[in-house]
Amino acid sequence: MLQRDYIQRLIREFMAALERMLEKKEVEVRREKIKELYNQYVGPYAFYSIATIEDVMKAMAGIDDEEKRLSKMDMLAELYYHEADTVGQPARDELLNKAFMLFDYVETHGDTFSIERRNKMAQIKQKVGDVS
Repeated sequence: MLQRDYIQRLIREFMAALERMLEKKEVEVRREKIKELYNQYVGPYAFYSIATIEDVMKAMAGIDDEEKRLSKMDMLAELYYHEADTVGQPARDELLNKAFMLFDYVETHGDTFSIERRNKMAQIKQKVGDVS
């Protein structure tokens, strides 16, 4: 029970920090805040910024607690999704593809329905076309 409360509090804290980052207008400031969010909530930016989706899935598989793993995957998907707005092609599509894959995994394996997640997945499909 305490573990679940901790994870829910962590997610709320992350979403509040993400909202504060989105209020920043300057792209460079947003990039710096995104890096901070990676390092604080998900893991080293140096790894996740260049990792393939396979590398990400292997890293996430190392988290034994399924709820914690799905929460981290959801947070990482959010970071990829929002970071895509700060970069050009082809990095934008790569980030959106990784975000889609993570959102899809959380949607399939999680027990929490999220219309916001589904809307983001639909937006990614529109922006990228076929997600590979």
